[in-house]
Amino acid sequence: MEYLVTPTMNTIDIVVSDMEAAIAFYAHLGLDFKIDPHSPEHAACDLPGGFHVMLDTEAFRTPFLPGWTRPTGGPRNLLCFEFPAPAEVDAKYAELVQAGYRALGEPFDAFWGMRYATVLDPDGNGVDLYAALPSM
Repeated sequence: MEYLVTPTMNTIDIVVSDMEAAIAFYAHLGLDFKIDPHSPEHAACDLPGGFHVMLDTEAFRTPFLPGWTRPTGGPRNLLCFEFPAPAEVDAKYAELVQAGYRALGEPFDAFWGMRYATVLDPDGNGVDLYAALPSM
């Protein structure tokens, strides 16, 4: 007899080269990472709705990922942060760029009805900022 189990995605693990830099970046987006008292190479935060986000340094993760190398080129994954209003997308984008983070896509009104912008975290992971545009 075959049992079909649907797993629950409730955690994302971001591999980082500099823990302090990653924590500082994600603090701009309201994520409050706590360093694991047993391993300074691991940090985590819980989000509303039960989602868990982890940061692990390259040194921590590579022993568990034989053959892993740091990705090059553009981001393959994007973390998406929703804001209540389009003006808040513009404000957060400006804050992050002024703080020295790299812009990948300036804020624009997307044809699918959202204000959208993309920045890169310190390790080159894409971070989308978006909000629904007002209905016309």
